[in-house]
Parts: sequence; structure tokens; C-alpha cells
Amino acid sequence: MSAPDGSPVGAEASIGQLFASATTEMSALVHDEIALAKAQLKQDVKRGATSGGAFTVAGAVLVFSLPMLNFALAYGIRTWSDWNLAICFLLSFAANVLVALVLVLIGVVFAKKAKKSQGPQKVAASMKESAGVLQNAKPHPRPELTEDRGPAAIEAVARSTS
Repeated sequence: MSAPDGSPVGAEASIGQLFASATTEMSALVHDEIALAKAQLKQDVKRGATSGGAFTVAGAVLVFSLPMLNFALAYGIRTWSDWNLAICFLLSFAANVLVALVLVLIGVVFAKKAKKSQGPQKVAASMKESAGVLQNAKPHPRPELTEDRGPAAIEAVARSTS
């Protein structure tokens, strides 16, 4: 039976192995947090684009449809009700303004959702905290090698830490 890193279960890992494992895990954590920040930013951009699109459509409806819709609606109201033509044009304009207001409200709702989202800020704070933990971690100091130790001793130490 072996641990996830391939070492036998119950065997003590050296400080170097533990530090290498911690560094690898921290690197994976940072990569995952960056991916999370990108995903949250993408969602916020989509909400902002939806909001901008709703505002644009509201403006387009108000500007481009007013002449044709006002004439068609005013003459339609006049035909059905026999009211004064001026009142019919005012009712037609009010209907266009109502449609534009509904689209503006949709845009405001999506803009508030995009503004309220704090996803990237949370991820940035988490990454700073993780980096602070890693900066405070220091490996165990190794004893100085003296000149009387030969390559065999160095090889033995290298084998025991790998």
C-alpha cells in the first residue's frame, strides 16, 4: 500500500519531500484560484453585457420605433374610439415610453447583480492569504558539510532525501 505521492504508508517523509509536496499543492491551489477568478469574472462580464444590451435595446426602441409606432397606434386608436387625434398620438407615445421603461428596469436589475458580485475580490484575498502562509513556511536547516566528508556521504544524504 502506498500514499498518493508513491511513498510507502507509515514511512516518514523527509523535510525536503514535505516542502516539495507543500509547494506543489500550493501551486495547484494558486492555479485553481486563478481559474475560479476567471470564471467569476466571465460571469460578471456576461451580466454587464446583458445590462448594456438591455439599455441599448431600450434606446433603440425609443428612438427608432417612435415615428412608425406612434402613427400606426394613434390612427388605430382613432379608428376604434373616435377620440381626438392628438390624444391618440399621446397614448401612442406613452405606450412606447412604457416599453422603454420596462427594458431600462431589466438593465438596472442586471447592472446591480454585476456590481454586487464580489467574486474576483474574494479570490484575490484568498490568494494573498495563501501566499502569506507559503512565505512564512521555512524548510528545516541542514547541517553544514565539512571538507572531510566525501562524495559517498553526499550521495547517501541525497538518496535518503529523495
